[in-house]
Amino acid sequence: MKRKNGRRDFLGKLALGASSALAIPFLGMSGAKDEDMDEANKKKAILRVKPLGFQWETADPFLFCVHHEDHYPKGNADMGPVDSLAGRRIGSDFELKDGWRMYHGKTIPGFPGHPHRGFETITVVRKGMVDHADSMGAAGRYGDGDVQWMTAGKGIQHSEMFPLIHQDKDNPMELFQIWLNLPKKNKMVEPHFKMLWNKSIPKMEHADNNGQMTYIELIAGHLGNEQAPAPPPNSWASDENNHVGIFNIKMQAGASFIIPKTTNGMNRTVYFYEGDGLTIAETKIAHYHAAEVDPEVDLALKNTSSSDIKVLVLQGRPINEPVVQHGPFVMNTRQEIQQAFEDYHSTQFGGWPWPDYGQVHDRSKGRFASHADGTVEKGA
Repeated sequence: MKRKNGRRDFLGKLALGASSALAIPFLGMSGAKDEDMDEANKKKAILRVKPLGFQWETADPFLFCVHHEDHYPKGNADMGPVDSLAGRRIGSDFELKDGWRMYHGKTIPGFPGHPHRGFETITVVRKGMVDHADSMGAAGRYGDGDVQWMTAGKGIQHSEMFPLIHQDKDNPMELFQIWLNLPKKNKMVEPHFKMLWNKSIPKMEHADNNGQMTYIELIAGHLGNEQAPAPPPNSWASDENNHVGIFNIKMQAGASFIIPKTTNGMNRTVYFYEGDGLTIAETKIAHYHAAEVDPEVDLALKNTSSSDIKVLVLQGRPINEPVVQHGPFVMNTRQEIQQAFEDYHSTQFGGWPWPDYGQVHDRSKGRFASHADGTVEKGA
């Protein structure tokens, strides 16, 4: 079934009720070498190439990915933009006026409290900070390389605000939010989130035959002998047989790198989001395009440009169950979607224990996670 539009559309329609770790040498890659692929592999490596918009199309088990990149100015006393908000559609500002957006925030950019059910959000923050608050009473601040992995399960409200902490300099923000589906058996599990702090995420380095470097952040899954931190326990990614992988890759000018093949039956997509000059199996991929690739082929990447390029790789075994999505709920049937709305309207998924649906934390507070069970972590 065709899915409806993503974060902009469904959050705009909701009634909200209120307004660097030690680098690891990159070795042992399934015997892959920095050599050209054989002709047979070249022919079948790329299955399809497609342009990217604000919301990126993904393949099962993923639902979609959004790449947020905003060049926020200095912050004011309330951690909103010091610049005027005049001329913006406050409450639904997605136009990238002056290089940044307020999204659904009214004074501080971001996404005030909204519900989810039936899937997971994986928020990969490259630059800037995100303030989290939720209906379980949990909270957090994370960013600059951290990842939050949240299992919505049977239902949760959460907010994702982008406080502009710095008053003396600009507050650039870049993040990916990836939606990973849950199988039917886990759609109604208890909500849960896990922090993958920057220092806990393996940073891998690979020098090609010419000494040019490729750097890989291993957010989910494994490459060679390295393993990403464990995902939440009820995630589709928690079963290694599902081969879920999330790899963020930066390649120096002229660098070559091979992503080793994975098991047959997987879906694998390479998203080229920064720079110009990527080739995959000697096929040029245009900037801000995605390539669906054959998972059974060692995948030869090369940066043919004179500057760095960056790609994001998503892979995994498809769940192969019906997907019915309406706004913030992803279930298997229309009846389950209707029940999700009824449950949300009757219970508010636990209500909202915070004074503001756009809850942010004190400017001076560092990176932290306060969980519903009382556990508190400091950003490592």
